[in-house]
Formats: sequence, C-alpha cells, structure tokens
Amino acid sequence: MSKEHRKEKRNELKNYVKQHKVVSTVYLILRLIVIVIMIPEIFNRNYNNVFLCVLTLVLFMIPSFVERKIKIDVPDLLEIIIILFIFAAEILGELREYYLTFPYWDTMLHTTNGFLCAAIGFALIDILNGSERVSFNVSPIFAAVCAFCFSMTIGVLWEFFEYFMDVVFHTDMQKDEIINTVSSVLFNPEGRNIATTITVDSITLNGMTFDGYIDIGLRDTMMDMFVNFIGAVVFSIIGFFYVRKRGKSKFVEGLIPRKKNDNGQDKTKTE
Repeated sequence: MSKEHRKEKRNELKNYVKQHKVVSTVYLILRLIVIVIMIPEIFNRNYNNVFLCVLTLVLFMIPSFVERKIKIDVPDLLEIIIILFIFAAEILGELREYYLTFPYWDTMLHTTNGFLCAAIGFALIDILNGSERVSFNVSPIFAAVCAFCFSMTIGVLWEFFEYFMDVVFHTDMQKDEIINTVSSVLFNPEGRNIATTITVDSITLNGMTFDGYIDIGLRDTMMDMFVNFIGAVVFSIIGFFYVRKRGKSKFVEGLIPRKKNDNGQDKTKTE
C-alpha cells in the first residue's frame, strides 16, 4: 500500500468519525471494554472466552464492512443497536453469564432480533426495487409480510444452529428447564390418544435429585420463536404504515439500510 493510499484511508476514517460521532464513540467504548476483558482471559488461558472476545470484535466490523464493500448505507441508529446487541449477547450474555443471572435476558435479545431482522427484510425489498426515494414499489401489506417472513426465517435458522451446537459440540444453547407437570398420551391408563397430565415431584439421575422434570430445551426454543414473532410483528406493522405514508417516519428511516449511489452516499441524502 502506497503512502498516498494510506493517507487517503486515514482521511476517510477522520471524515467518517466527524460525520458519525455518536456511532464512533459507542464503537470505541465497546471495543475498549472487550479488549480489557480479553487481556486477563489470555493470561488465565481461558481460550474459549478469548475466542468469544475476538468473535465480538470481528462482528463489530460487519456494519462498516457492509457500508464499504457492499455499498449499503447502515443508518447510525441501526448500527448502534446492532453493536449493542452483539455486545449484550456475546460479552454480557456469555462471558458475564447474564443468561443465568437475568432469566429474561435471552428473551429480550430474541425479541430485539425479530425486530431488527424485520427491518432488514424491509431493506432488502427496498434495495431490490432499486429506485431513488422510498423505493417500495410493492404494496404495503406485501412488504410487511415479506419482512415478517424474513425475520421468522432467520429466527428458525438460529434455532437450528443452537440445536446443532448442542448435539454436535455438547453445549447448552437451548437452555434446559425444570418443570413440574407433564402431559402425554403415554400416561393414559387406557392407552387412548388422550393426553393425561401428571405431576412430577422429583426425578433422580445418576444419584442427583431434581425437583421436577428436565425439559431439554423445547420450552426455550418455543419461547425464543414466540418473542421473535412478537418483534417481527411489531416492526412489520410499523413498516406497513411507513410504506403507506411513503417514508415519512424518521424513526423507521433510521432503522432501514439503503443502497448507496455511485458516489458512495445514501441515495435519500443526495436529493
């Protein structure tokens, strides 16, 4: 890389920081926190935690990669939400064990994921249409349904990934849960296809006693899908009215990425 090219890159970085002060500040703070957490993990040889820190730093680069290489403008509000989401999931959730400390931490993240993926679904329709301003040429209801379906598909694929990790690498991404009642046709004394509910006071596994039946991730998966559904529905409804009003909501506009023009600028900002 020539000296002039390096200088040009530095100038581009400086200009980006000036134009996106809030995003740059959030990036800087979160990256420093991750690095501070990673250093003692290296010395303690907790390589799994080190990997999570490195993964987090890499994931932080995705929005800027999308903007530079794919020429998609990621709004500042969406970019901040994405990096906070990554930090909350990987660093707070996994390393600081917020998934165990706060029972609804995972639920919150899956709800947010459904909301964000619906926004990305709207963006894909917008980008594929490829017009200059509020380029949704499809009907508002069609755009909302497509965004909803995209969000739910991503949610399902993530649950597939969690199941794969649990089965192949013996993790516990689909968190187990103790429940005290079980309904099944197997318990029907007459052998009929009618579910019978029984109360489980305790079970003993390998000498360890538990105060109920161990549900191996089914309820966790279904709850994740349900809250993803809620997030997707909420944004799809918001997006429906956004398309219907031809893009007059600044809040929604701040959540939908757009294709940049040939000069590398958001098309909506050049008009």
